[in-house]
Amino acid sequence: MNLKLQKKITTVDSIERLPAEEMFELLSMKEGDNVLDLGAGTGYVSLAIAKRVNTVHAFDMDQDILAYLDTQAKERGISNINTVEGDFRKIPLDDKLINITIASISLHEVQPLSTALKEINRVLDDKGLLLCIDFEETASTSGRRVSSKDMAAEMQNAGFTIVDTIFPTTKIMNQSIYMILAQK
Repeated sequence: MNLKLQKKITTVDSIERLPAEEMFELLSMKEGDNVLDLGAGTGYVSLAIAKRVNTVHAFDMDQDILAYLDTQAKERGISNINTVEGDFRKIPLDDKLINITIASISLHEVQPLSTALKEINRVLDDKGLLLCIDFEETASTSGRRVSSKDMAAEMQNAGFTIVDTIFPTTKIMNQSIYMILAQK
């Protein structure tokens, strides 16, 4: 493994995160569900959710990080994670294939956001769920951010209905976050 990849893995894995169980409580998952983990990275969500569902499509734009995730899954005896490399604005999955999409700290990076949300809507089945966990925009934040209000509006414009908005006390990288659960 090259040094650049090792550094990235160490950085991503050292981030304090929202407990996976807290995310999953919001989703009425079934064994037959197909889940899309957008911005899967090293597999924090994918590895945790795989034992609960049919298939996890771990989606990321970094092929090297996906190869690492593949190795982690094999080492843990997990065989239902399908790694998919690509761009959020053109998801290479069939229409209505996915029951649940989880986008954890990833959508704020996508421009234009509306295109990515329309793609998520396309791959979700009817009544499918989208759980977005992202950084709240505040006066002191730096870098690209999308406020919870703007994210909810973008989701609605893409055809989603907002089911719930939660502001956890847990911080990620010392920043406030929000969770929006939306339904197609």
